[in-house]
Amino acid sequence: MDLNKIDKWWFAIQVRPRYEFTVSRILRGKGYEEFVPTYKSKRQLSDRKKELELPLFTGYVFCRFDAAVRHPIVTTPGVIRIVGTTKQISRIDDSEMESVQRAARSEITVTPCAFPNVGDRIRIGKGPLAGVEGILTSWKNKQRLILSISLIQSAIAVEIEPGSIAAINGIPYHLWEHGETASQYRNSMERLRMENAACLCVRS
Repeated sequence: MDLNKIDKWWFAIQVRPRYEFTVSRILRGKGYEEFVPTYKSKRQLSDRKKELELPLFTGYVFCRFDAAVRHPIVTTPGVIRIVGTTKQISRIDDSEMESVQRAARSEITVTPCAFPNVGDRIRIGKGPLAGVEGILTSWKNKQRLILSISLIQSAIAVEIEPGSIAAINGIPYHLWEHGETASQYRNSMERLRMENAACLCVRS
C-alpha cells in the first residue's frame, strides 16, 4: 500500500485558457501528482505545417491530493477553481481516470470528442487497453472507444481493432455475435448458477 496516496483522490482543476501545462508544471514542483493527457495535432501555419502537442481536456488539469488541504492548489497561478458543487469539491472516479491514463500513455491514436449520450458499452480483451471499458462508436468506418470523465462532461476517443473487443453490454463477444441479448445472457447465467447450486446440494 502506498501510504502517500491514503486519503488522496483525483480531482479536476479548471484553469485559465492555455494554462494547462503551466499549472501542471507548478503543481509538480509543489510535489503533487498531476496529469494532463495530450494528443498530437497538425496545424497549418502561414508557411508550413507544424505538429503541436495539445491537451485532450482543454481547460483542465487533473491532480491527486487530500481534499482537506486545498490552499496550495487554489493559490496556484492560472487556477480558476477545483470542480465541484458550491458546498464541496467532487472527486473523479478512479476507474475513469485509470482508463484515460492508460489510453493517453499507449501508442494508440487518441483525440478529443463529444461527451457520449448513448452507445454500446464494451470491454477490451487484449492489447494495451485490456480490461478498459467504454462506449463503442464508429467514425469514418473505424471503431472507436469513448472514454469519459463524467465530472466535467468531457470525453476522448481511442481507435480500436474489432478483434480486441471482449464483451458488449456485459455479454461475451462470441455470444453477442450470435444475437444473444443481455436479458438472455443473464437468464442463462442464472440457470447455470442454480444448476451448480443443485449439484452441490446433491453431492453434500
